[in-house]
Order: sequence, then C-alpha cells, then structure tokens
Amino acid sequence: MRLNRILAATMVAILLTGAVASQSLLPIALAQSAQTAGTTSLAVGPQYDTTHVYVAPEDFDRFVSSLLATFGGTTTKRGVATVTPTPSSTITQLVLTPVGSVSVFGFKTPIPYPFGLERTGYLVSDLDAAIGAARATGADVLVTAFPDPIGRDAVIQWPGGVNTQLYWHTTAPSYAPLQTIPENRVYVSPDRAEAFVRTFLTFSRGKVVSDDAHAPGVEIGLPTNTYRRIRIQSNFGKLTVFVTDGRLPYPYGREVTGYEVANLADTLTKAKAAGVETLVPPYTADQRDAALVQFPGGYIAEIHSPASK
Repeated sequence: MRLNRILAATMVAILLTGAVASQSLLPIALAQSAQTAGTTSLAVGPQYDTTHVYVAPEDFDRFVSSLLATFGGTTTKRGVATVTPTPSSTITQLVLTPVGSVSVFGFKTPIPYPFGLERTGYLVSDLDAAIGAARATGADVLVTAFPDPIGRDAVIQWPGGVNTQLYWHTTAPSYAPLQTIPENRVYVSPDRAEAFVRTFLTFSRGKVVSDDAHAPGVEIGLPTNTYRRIRIQSNFGKLTVFVTDGRLPYPYGREVTGYEVANLADTLTKAKAAGVETLVPPYTADQRDAALVQFPGGYIAEIHSPASK
C-alpha cells in the first residue's frame, strides 16, 4: 500500500510539472475534485464575510445611513483606528444587514497600498493556515500577516488580480445568520478564468453550481451579446465569476457585491428615499429582477430579487 501511495504521488507530481511546463490550466472539473482534498473548512460563515467599502470621511455617516435605510440592520460602534500594518488612521464601522455585512472605512490619512483595492474580507478560523492554503493554491500574498486592534489580517491576490483580505479575531464574533447570502461579483479575463476558479475552489472547498457559456449579455450591459458566467458556492458564501473581454459599459465591473432582497421594487423605493441613485434600471435575466445602484459616497452595488411572475 505504501508503494502504491508513493507511485501515485510521483505520478501526480509528474502530471503537475508537465502542466506547468506547458502553461496549460487544469479544467474546472479537476478543480472540483481537488477542492475536496482537505477535511476542515477555514471559513467561519457568510455573515462574517464583509464587503470593504472606502468612502471619504465627510460621506461616512450618509453612506451608513443610506445602507441601513435600504436594507435594514444594525451597526457596531463607530471608531477611529489603525487597520493597516503601516501608520494610518481611519474611521471604521461594521454594518450588519440581513442581506450582507459591510466594513466601512473613512480614511483620515492617505491609504497605504494595497489597501482600498481589496473587495472583501473573509473571516477564517486560522489565519496562518489560511495564508498557507492560499499560497499552496497559487494565490499571491500581497500583505503578510499583521496585527490590528481586534485580531490579525493579511491580503492575498487570486489569479486574475482579485484581492481579498483574510482576517481573524482574537475574540470570536457572534453574528446572526443572514436572511439571504450576498453574491461576490468577480470580473476576470478568459485567459485567467480557469486559474481563478481552480484556485478559489481549492481554497474555499466550494463547488460550481452553474457554468453558462452563453449567459445573457444584458447582465453586463450588453443585451445583444452573450458571455460566460460561473456561479460558485462555499462556506464563504456565493461568488459569481463574469468572464469577459473587458469591453464593459459603465458601471459594470465597478460593482463588487450583489444583494438579494425579497422585492426589488420595494427596495429601490427605500433606496431612492435614502439618496441612492439607480444607475441601471431594473431588468430581468436568469430568473431574477436586478438593478445597479450607487450609494452616497460612491459605493456601487447590484440588487436583485426572484423574478416577478
């Protein structure tokens, strides 16, 4: 049995070496199998995974108020802290809505690189193990682990240039489960799509729930075209990969999160009253009604609900 395992490991090494040498990408089917290699997920739960929103300090309160007016929810106490490994100062507050959590930053100093470029923060059960797992799958570690006022953080980059912050709390937080799980919306090129999906599946131990090579282009502002859309689910939540040639009309590609609500029309009415601008009027595709909006302070988001019958 030991000899068989050694031979099997040798064959895998040979195959992987050949794949790297030829610069070919493993298909998603192999990634789907590879992600089952571990036994314990590093994810804590989707209610702990936050969209990172950076706004000017003067827009901070307006943004938080408009988010609560649109989706409901609560906030943690607002504070001022250093949340980067080099000197800086930011207003910070966590907004907990029934449809997703948002970490809001209003920097009072210049923002150190590469902060402000990360889309989301994922709470992990073990930061060092998560960094190691990310590296092993092919992700880059842009910012090595550093302490913050309530735990430790790092910033990684997936193939395709998608940045994510990983974080761990000294005292484990306890948030209520979400009513609906938000959708992390990632735009990548055809050249890097397979590598991104393979890497993220292996890290998250998630699964592909759909891979549509001819998704309706209206979803990315191109109603006469089609494109490839990949939907993934894991303990980190939902993630949708938009594989495009980058020729996107504004504001597509600027939105980082899609929020599922019970009724889109009702939510847009609340949003408008709170000063939220509708950038893309409601449309219907893939059994959902959807629109794109911009909150005070500049944050752009997609909002959707099950399609009206």
